[in-house]
Amino acid sequence: MDDEAKPNPNAEGNTNAAFAAEEAASSPPPPSSSESAEERAKEEEETGDLVEQLVELVEEIAAISDFRNAYRRQFCNLSRRIRLLAPMLEEAKEGPWPLPEASYSALRRLREALADSRELLRLGGSGSKIFLVLEREKIMKSFQDITARLEQALGFISFDELDISDEVREQVELVHAQFKRAKERSDPSDDDLFNDLLSIYNSSTSANVDQDILQSLSEKLQLVTISDLNQESLILHEMASGGDPGGVVEKMSMLLKRIKDFVQSRDPETGTPASTTELSGKDNMASPIVPDDFRCPISLDLMKDPVIVATGQTYERGCIERWLEAGHDTCPKTQQKLPNKSLTPNYVLRSLIAQWCEANGMEPPKRAAQHHNAPASCTAAEHSKVVELLQKLSSQNLEDQREAAGMLRQLAKRSPENRACIGDAGAIPILVSLLSTVDVSTQEHVVTALLNLSIYEENKARIITSGAVPGVVRVLKRGSMEARENSAATLFSLSLVDENKITIGASGAIPALVHLLSNGSQRGKRDAATALFNLCIYQGNKGKAVRAGLVPILLGLVTETESGMMDEALAILAILSSHPEGKTAISSANAIPMLVGVIRNGSARNKENAAAVLVHLCNGEQQQQHLAEAQEQGIVTLLEELAESGTDRGKRKAIQLLERMNRFLMQQSQAQAQAEAMAQAHAHAESQAQVVNEAQSQAEMQVEQLLLPTSSHLSDGRDD
Repeated sequence: MDDEAKPNPNAEGNTNAAFAAEEAASSPPPPSSSESAEERAKEEEETGDLVEQLVELVEEIAAISDFRNAYRRQFCNLSRRIRLLAPMLEEAKEGPWPLPEASYSALRRLREALADSRELLRLGGSGSKIFLVLEREKIMKSFQDITARLEQALGFISFDELDISDEVREQVELVHAQFKRAKERSDPSDDDLFNDLLSIYNSSTSANVDQDILQSLSEKLQLVTISDLNQESLILHEMASGGDPGGVVEKMSMLLKRIKDFVQSRDPETGTPASTTELSGKDNMASPIVPDDFRCPISLDLMKDPVIVATGQTYERGCIERWLEAGHDTCPKTQQKLPNKSLTPNYVLRSLIAQWCEANGMEPPKRAAQHHNAPASCTAAEHSKVVELLQKLSSQNLEDQREAAGMLRQLAKRSPENRACIGDAGAIPILVSLLSTVDVSTQEHVVTALLNLSIYEENKARIITSGAVPGVVRVLKRGSMEARENSAATLFSLSLVDENKITIGASGAIPALVHLLSNGSQRGKRDAATALFNLCIYQGNKGKAVRAGLVPILLGLVTETESGMMDEALAILAILSSHPEGKTAISSANAIPMLVGVIRNGSARNKENAAAVLVHLCNGEQQQQHLAEAQEQGIVTLLEELAESGTDRGKRKAIQLLERMNRFLMQQSQAQAQAEAMAQAHAHAESQAQVVNEAQSQAEMQVEQLLLPTSSHLSDGRDD
């Protein structure tokens, strides 16, 4: 009976008799007189369970409140009417059991309708406010469907069979009548709210959005404080964890970002315009728009302590920690499953954010105290286990060393507490001393254990001061492929601390990383690329990387699409192009056509990096040559598109290139006009000279004619 077709919501005149007839037609025959007491007891138990479930559903619905959204009245009415059913269900618990099949089936229908009502009310109480407006047709259809189902389920219930008192019966009949009227009446949705959201979504930039519309939306949606906005952002990421096939969550995130930009330009606590003393810009101008790359994808706020998760995405530490503590095991942005929950500080981005704040006259964000992130001290048993492993690691027995190194590798992988415990126990100097072991397996375990330990910040300093870098570089040059991969990853992890970039660069690691990038496994190439990218942020390492032959390898990875390394290669090229040697090497490789091709067909991030390389190439001695070559490749239209629809950084680079290209084209036009003018002047001078020559020739001819003897000299004849 649970999978029977639902009654038509628009059908009128349903009666208990009709419903009973329907049930009788599809019900099993009545039990025989020999039916056992055990079967009757089972039926009574099922009826009791069903009523208990109904009571629990009503209690859960009663606990849902705070409907602060566009459908507040509808949600409140639905919740209030359902709560009024509680007395009937309480009396039904004491009623006669088992119930007739018709009443039992009617209660099952009521349970299904109440379960769906609970989900709808949960959406209204804790769901996305923007979603409720954008999906208004679905929401209103859900209201109508649930209202009709509740009305019909109540109409099929027999008060006599449930032994309901007259007072409660009158109350339920009133609720039934209210559901019936609500079913026949369609509440209008807020068209203005929906249209305002669409107008914001269709605006090309935040600057084009009407501030009055944003003010109205912020108030109607109850998104007036930073706390409100952060809560909405978290809800959107929760929704995205189930996939976003229609792009609805992406659309809502963009709308939320624009509302948040508006709210942040006002007092974050009250939503009123900030006072003139609080404005940081000159002449009381609004705060600059924060670039998307500097915002946490969860909170949409400027990041104070950016950290990288296992998928490579960056988040504000506090936001991603709350996400993980809530039980999620996926990356909020990509929805990929996280292989681990380690968080690596993004020092590069933190530095860029500080530079941006300084350039815009803003106070750089300060990180919150990290005391709550420090791993708890390990237990005595855990410490004893680590000490036992270190004793084995220090022995001269090769098998003991291999086993202990492997165990430490696994322990260090599991948790921050283990990493802290192992580091505190003094394991790092012993591990470093075994980097030179001739046993391949032990060496692999040792370098991987150091990699896992380096994730914990305090262990980075311990590894450096233990003199590990030369040993790690030796493994990078001569170890097995697995050991080389993990050596590169270790150098990357250590290089996250700025001063370590200098130490690692001076150790001879860069040529070895370049070799691994060229000849390693796919994983080894990625580890090498990541380490090289981080090391080359330090200006002193860029020249070393170029002299090690990095540029041709990177250009090859860009053109070989099957390598899957285009993203990493272009990111490193963008860094190297700011160095004179890097710029010369890229220029010598005739890379302009390839870079223009990336801007034409690449991903948004790759277009951005290709444009960044071109900005450096099209500057200095060979600027004219490179601009001319880029123009021949049809770059102008591509840059115009990138300036309109690229990433924030991509837009800036495209605008820089367009400005230089416009100056170049203007100079070309002026030079061409000057050349044409000179040619015209030369032609005019030649024409004038020709006229003068012709005039002189005519004058000479006239003189010669005057000097010739005339015919009169011969008219008298000769005197013989």
